[in-house]
Formats: sequence, structure tokens, C-alpha cells
Amino acid sequence: METRMKFFLDRYAKLGEKVPSKVTLKPTFRVNTLRIDEQNLVQRMKDHGVKLEKVGWLRNGYSVSHSKFSLGASTEALLGYIYLQEAAAQLPVDALNPKADEFVLDCCAAPGGKTTQIAQRMQNTGTLVALEKRGHRLLSLRNNLERMGISNTVVYHMDAVKAGKLGIQFDKILLDAPCSGNFVTDSEWFKKRSLNDIKRSGLSQRPLIKAALSVLKPGGALVYSTCSLEPEENELNMQWLLDTERVSLEPAVTGIGDPGLTTVFGQRLHPSIMNCRRFWPHKTQTEGFFIAKVRKR
Repeated sequence: METRMKFFLDRYAKLGEKVPSKVTLKPTFRVNTLRIDEQNLVQRMKDHGVKLEKVGWLRNGYSVSHSKFSLGASTEALLGYIYLQEAAAQLPVDALNPKADEFVLDCCAAPGGKTTQIAQRMQNTGTLVALEKRGHRLLSLRNNLERMGISNTVVYHMDAVKAGKLGIQFDKILLDAPCSGNFVTDSEWFKKRSLNDIKRSGLSQRPLIKAALSVLKPGGALVYSTCSLEPEENELNMQWLLDTERVSLEPAVTGIGDPGLTTVFGQRLHPSIMNCRRFWPHKTQTEGFFIAKVRKR
């Protein structure tokens, strides 16, 4: 494990960041304004003795510095007033900016954190299609949709690479792609991962990106995100996309994170990849994350 840890930490140093081997995060949640007014929820939590802090760069996100009980087992969680959701994981939907009455696709939806967030931003109007490849995860997705009061969403047990079979063109698409993850949320990450794993994961994401673009309306927006720090799954996939499709990269997120890398291990990338956002855990106090906003031309 120590050898693999050193390999990845040295790798991050070559990308310009001296990353510590451990970063501890505060629990965070999102207020579900479909169920409760945000200020009412904050007051309820304070009455329970929970110490909260508004996360300034999130629309409805709060961090928790003290609680005598598990928020996941709280009445507020069970009633769908809150969704426990890591801070950086709340940002892809902000980048997507779904609107009421739009047609939106969530490609890899379970367990439903971003799906319910999209529906919340759409004010439960329009149509949200949620795809999930793994059948055993459909139950958690459906349960969360019900718990959070979502009524504008249709769920399909479908691999997103087959999204074209739906015969629908979407205004906006979220592809929170399956990825190799990061060491902040998985204490065994360094032990489990290798460079070959990373490369395979990056290549496996490309058919998903292609499939999503094929069902996106011209002029529509695709937000691509991962909880990975590895450029093979992030900037290098965006370079591949720019090389193979008629797309452009727009500013994804403001106020936090670093620009996407435009030099990766000596390889020069397209300057517009700076519009992507990279979250180094020791700098953002979040899990490792990457967000890109793609416009189809």
C-alpha cells in the first residue's frame, strides 16, 4: 500500500499539487426545498442541537460541525427534507442549471442524489429521465425519489450507452460517470488502485460520453463529472472529445476549485480545458472531483 500511495502522491506532484495522504471532511447535506423551506429546516436542526454552516458556494448545501445523532437516521432525512450529499457532488447540477419544463437526462442515476437535485431545480416540472445500468441499485434510486417527493422523473433500467434507443433528444444531460474514485472517500483506495485500472476506467467512459452527445439537442449542454483526480478520466477525456466531436467547453463552476489542467505529464492540451474545474481535496476541503460543461455545436 505504501508503494502505491507514494506512486499516486508523486503523480499528483507532477501535476503541480503536493497532496497529503489523508483529508478529513465535514458531513454535508442538501436541503430539499420541494419538501420544506430552507430557513425552517435550518431552525429545526438548530433546535436539535446540530451546528450547521452554510456552504457559501452551494445553493442549498450545509456542512455539519456537530451533531449528537446520525443525520442519516434523523426525522428530517426520513421525511425527505434533506439529502446527505458531499459538497463537491452537489456542484454538477449547478453547472447543468436545469430549468422548469425542460427535457433532462441523468445517465447514471443511482442512488439518486443528483437525480433528486435536478428534479428540485426543475421544480418538479418538465421531464427528467433517469437511467441506471445496475438492477440492484434501482431500489435505492426509486426509494430516494419517493422520499424526496419527486414526481417528474421516469426511471429506466438501462445502460446509458444505449440511450439512443429512447428515441428522445434532450435539452440537458448529466453524465456523472462511473470512475476510479479517490482516496478521500475510500480509505483503501491506494491499496486497490493501479495505473492500469485508471486507464481502463478512462477508456470505458468514452462510449458513455459519445452516447450522451448522440441524444443531446444541438446547442444543448452536457455536464460530465467524476469523483476522480486522475487526468485519464478527466482532462484527457475532454481532449479526446474535442478531437472527435463538434463541441466546445464552457466555464463549468465559479468560486471554487482549480482550472482544468492544460499540461498533463508533458502533453499540451487544448486551452479551453481550463474551463473545466478540478477539485484538489486539500484545497477545497471536499472529495476529489472534476466537472466539465460541454456545449454541442
